[in-house]
Amino acid sequence: MTPEETQRYSRHFSLPHLGVAGQKRLKRSKILCIGAGGLGSPALHYLCAAGVGTLGIIDHDRVELSNLQRQILYNVKDIGQLKTLAAKSRLLKQNPNIDIIAHPEKLTEKNALSIIQDYDIVLDGTDNFNARYLINDACCVLGKPNIYAGVFQFSGECSVFMPNNGPCYRCLYDTPPSISPNCSEAGVLGVVPGIMGTIQATEALKLALGQCSSLVGKVLRFNALNLTFETFTLSANPDCPLCSNGQSFYDLSHHHSQELCTMTSLNNDASTSTIEYITPQALKTLMEQNSDFILLDVREPEEYEECNLAGLLIPLRELNLRHHELDKEKSIIVHCRMDGRSLQAAEFLCQIGFPTVKYLKGGIVAWAQEIGDMPNISIPL
Repeated sequence: MTPEETQRYSRHFSLPHLGVAGQKRLKRSKILCIGAGGLGSPALHYLCAAGVGTLGIIDHDRVELSNLQRQILYNVKDIGQLKTLAAKSRLLKQNPNIDIIAHPEKLTEKNALSIIQDYDIVLDGTDNFNARYLINDACCVLGKPNIYAGVFQFSGECSVFMPNNGPCYRCLYDTPPSISPNCSEAGVLGVVPGIMGTIQATEALKLALGQCSSLVGKVLRFNALNLTFETFTLSANPDCPLCSNGQSFYDLSHHHSQELCTMTSLNNDASTSTIEYITPQALKTLMEQNSDFILLDVREPEEYEECNLAGLLIPLRELNLRHHELDKEKSIIVHCRMDGRSLQAAEFLCQIGFPTVKYLKGGIVAWAQEIGDMPNISIPL
């Protein structure tokens, strides 16, 4: 760190869970804030001040006079400017030692994966259900923590969704309400998004430091009228189409209405033309021919110990961090227990540029049923 940074962050150095080592972790962290409005404004301010090394901001809106009641990143001179650019200018004046990446565009099914994959942690500062489902699904397929908050009039709520470790946003709201007014329709007390955005920043800093989030599997609700905070336990929904029973993201197209984002619509071309399957018998033939390919097992270590096909083990939850271990010049065949995780992994690999990816249709269960023998097995399947 530079002498200027050492002085700037001096109040962090004496903290037992932070110190110099923790500050360096913050400097290496990359956090994306989706939405630079009422929630994003305080969150970005504090993440910037704390020294998070890279902050991404995605928002397609421009600053309006009605924003200034709660969106404290902006002032009257910013009216008419793109929020991402105005926010970047303001934040760099606060802390010129960090990198700020502006994405002045709307998050859509076409760009969600490519943008989110470059960051470690995601803050959901949006104000509509379609965007929240999109962020939730993209974070799940990429294995990114999703720090959610929502506000309504005098109240707010916050939760942290960790892929493969707790419920997701669809477990909290499996369907959107038939009537969902936004801030312009229902109104919001300006300090409420300030409080909830600050809580989001707090959870983001804890995750960046390697600390456990207090809100995984919980929902924190705040009422400004009686000044109360309540915490509720959130369990994974056994009927959740996203995180229960290892279902494929392709199955989401049959869940809810077409207006909701699904991972099926996150690059339909890849889903329909790039990702192919291979049968157990065809895979067995390739093995017998000693063909040059990578067999990728995306199950958990304890599943691998029970029985495996001698493939390379990279659990799905780690794939976004370990995909560099795979050779892009080789064909990759992905498998899990059945089809759910392997399809997610195959789609992710296609999205980030792996040219030849297939999945084992039916997974290791189909192999056991059709082939029977396994190269490595310690207990029955």
